[in-house]
Amino acid sequence: MHFRLAADAVLLLHLAFIGFAVFGGLLALRWRRMPLLHLPAVAWAVYVELTGSLCPLTAIENSFRLGAGQSGYAGGFVEHYLFPLVYPPGLTREVQWILAAGVAGINIAVYSWLAFRRPSSARKPDA
Repeated sequence: MHFRLAADAVLLLHLAFIGFAVFGGLLALRWRRMPLLHLPAVAWAVYVELTGSLCPLTAIENSFRLGAGQSGYAGGFVEHYLFPLVYPPGLTREVQWILAAGVAGINIAVYSWLAFRRPSSARKPDA
């Protein structure tokens, strides 16, 4: 049971990382130093999608699932509703390229807007 809970926790962490990589640039609108954490996450997400690599979180989750005696992702809320978000059906190399472009495009737009919205001398320090 502990392995299954750990696997579910890793899945939630994975989903949170994906959300952060895609939309975390919006946090830079509030916290000036957020790009120091967010841009490496974006770079990793784009790299994984463009190269077809596996995220280490996937391997960790799978090892926990094997430790729990699971051979698949059947049953439960987490598996039914969150797996399709993290592991969409029909994921091909072409779809991964589109996803990478989407992640990069969203973040380029946010950071471009952030850079040009007002002069740097008028920016307020972090709260």
